[in-house]
Amino acid sequence: MKRSQVVRGIAQSVAVVALLAGTVPAGTGPARAQRIDTPVAGTAGVPGTALSIDDLYRFKSIVGTEPVGYSWAADGSAVLFLWNDEGATFQDIWSFSPVTGRKTRLTFLGRESKPEAEAHGIGQAVYLDRGRIAFTLGGQLHIREANGTIARVEADKQAIRKLAVSPDGTKLAFISGSPVDPKNRVTLGGVLWVRDVASGATARKLVGDDDPKVYISDFQWSDDSRAIAFEQDDDRLMPERDILYYAKGKAQNNRVIRAFPGDETTKARVGVVTLAGGATKFYERPDPKHHIWGYGLSSDGKRLFVSGSDMEAKEHTIYVYDVASGARETFYQLAEPHHIRPDWQVAWAPGDDGLIILTDRDGWAHLYHQKTAGAAPRAITSGKWEIASFEVDRANRQLYFLSSQSYLAERQVYRVPVAGGAVERVSGPAAGTHKPVYSPDFRHAADWFSDDMTPPELYLADLTKPGAKAVQVTKSPLPAFYQQTWAKVGYVEFPSHVDGQNLLGRVMLPANYDPAKKYPVIVGSVYSDGVQNQWGGRRAHPTWGIDQYFVAQGYIVLTVNLRGSWGQGRAHNQAQHHSYGTMDINDLESGVRYLVGKGYADPKRVGLWGSSYGGLMTIMSLAKKPGVYAAGIAGAPATNVWHAYPSQMWIMGPPTGPDMPERYERQSPLYQVQGVKDPLMIIHGTRDPVVLYSDTVALTEKMIANQQPFELVTLPGANHGWDNEGTVQTRFAFKKMAEFFDRNVKNKQ
Repeated sequence: MKRSQVVRGIAQSVAVVALLAGTVPAGTGPARAQRIDTPVAGTAGVPGTALSIDDLYRFKSIVGTEPVGYSWAADGSAVLFLWNDEGATFQDIWSFSPVTGRKTRLTFLGRESKPEAEAHGIGQAVYLDRGRIAFTLGGQLHIREANGTIARVEADKQAIRKLAVSPDGTKLAFISGSPVDPKNRVTLGGVLWVRDVASGATARKLVGDDDPKVYISDFQWSDDSRAIAFEQDDDRLMPERDILYYAKGKAQNNRVIRAFPGDETTKARVGVVTLAGGATKFYERPDPKHHIWGYGLSSDGKRLFVSGSDMEAKEHTIYVYDVASGARETFYQLAEPHHIRPDWQVAWAPGDDGLIILTDRDGWAHLYHQKTAGAAPRAITSGKWEIASFEVDRANRQLYFLSSQSYLAERQVYRVPVAGGAVERVSGPAAGTHKPVYSPDFRHAADWFSDDMTPPELYLADLTKPGAKAVQVTKSPLPAFYQQTWAKVGYVEFPSHVDGQNLLGRVMLPANYDPAKKYPVIVGSVYSDGVQNQWGGRRAHPTWGIDQYFVAQGYIVLTVNLRGSWGQGRAHNQAQHHSYGTMDINDLESGVRYLVGKGYADPKRVGLWGSSYGGLMTIMSLAKKPGVYAAGIAGAPATNVWHAYPSQMWIMGPPTGPDMPERYERQSPLYQVQGVKDPLMIIHGTRDPVVLYSDTVALTEKMIANQQPFELVTLPGANHGWDNEGTVQTRFAFKKMAEFFDRNVKNKQ
């Protein structure tokens, strides 16, 4: 990022605030920006939101229910989406027509669901023929006729998912799984089925295995609708682990298939099945345990690419197969010994003229066109910004992509000719985050959009009019949302105190912020990819409400775009290689130093928190940087990287080598916890298969032996997403967090 981009103010109905001195380049951001130490007009005496945690997390959410599950009709005349216009969790099917501008509710199944039941409703919906719609509810397949009547079909199948209509509209393919085993044994299952759309005849099995540990995980239609390419995964050699816990008055067992570094992992292969006759052919790779990141048939169905990498994501390889003979050639290969992010994407170029490859081969994630095996890829885009994903408009020989070109915290929509040339911004002038789903003819996009002050909504963008204002389809927040004064949000840039690398932070200020005061600070929720201009910032957890609560109670909330995050180039993120709990927590400390140095933060009243990897960083920060933080909260903390997923070897390396076991111990809080001097709270669910509760027990045993005080909040039967498993549990856990930080940070003497 340029130094001239140091300030970004985020507009809201009450005021605009900027969080670092500087100017905004013309045309790149909001029209107004101010220094953080300049009083903001109209905010004197503004109390901010007075909502309690109970008010923020209601069964009918004050921020509404975000519209999801966009799916276009084949002719682009309408788009389906899943939504609840009253803020409840049950999502029904709605449609919007760009032709008529009309929004229509198509199902009313949520009427019988009480909000406190927190049922999720319909899982997916796709258009069939003659105005009919196929959808899933509770893992069952249903058909809605054009007249509104609904019938359940394929009643003998369970866990139906991934509905996909063939390009010619005549077939519906889907995956079904195994029912829940009454003995709580491991069950996966994934059988590929195809159903005739017109006749409604029972689906026939295309590919599947009686062993639930061998399953179809994904598939895609060929352009001519005559074949399906699919990925089949095999977990038979992976270990099963018993997660024993006590909940609901009895001992229970969550048995899972779960590998640790060095264990056998999933074997994966790609196959193609023809609908006429059901002939299946598999296309083998040199090592079936290597990752598969993508695959696809050419438009003529004669070639198949498979994009993958080794287990540590250090060598990206694309194989191209002759579909008929199975002959394999190495189309593309690039090795980088410190690579840690497999953000690759591959697609066939228009006319099957080679492949379009999204890769960071030159240090930044950009688009390349490679026509033949072994040829030098031609750069289509370039610059010190990155592309997150792309789609190919074959008819017009254009590429649409999401990028941070405008600013690191944003995701805007752009397009560029495959031949190269000027990059054109398609999304409008507003700062924020877009997630478009394009119509088949690329004339329109159903666009999920949000910014720091606006919960996500569905917009309809006309791609024939780049930059034009999109049509807002939904309005999700409840009326009470607009009656509140929410936190002001902006961005700061500062250098790392270790190596001088430029870092980006997202800062939330109280509505009545007083530059003459020094505020307590909450750093978090800490994680990679945590700085984004959208409601709630990082949205993997429902932390938008607890963040707003903290700010209303007089805290500043800071998140930092850590090393290892997307968007600032390979040199920036590779500093995280073999560095869990080292470079990342240095970046957090740099953010604290910045706020303290500017006089915004009270250095004695800084807390931090995070979950999973964020819990690792929290404990490591307290252990390695005593006195920097007054207290920390670690949710479901990854305390022992010996028990991480093997995929985490991207960062922490393999469990072998002359620097072992020291390398793993250096990156594991379990072996560093003796350095913790400041108050620590741990929140963990006993059923967690991702980060084992037994690892938390091992950590607390060490702390007890060392006479180190800590607080443990155990959530019986809770899974890894402990703050996203129901409103009652969310309220309980967040209240525990608020009380802990008030006691140990805000009110610290």
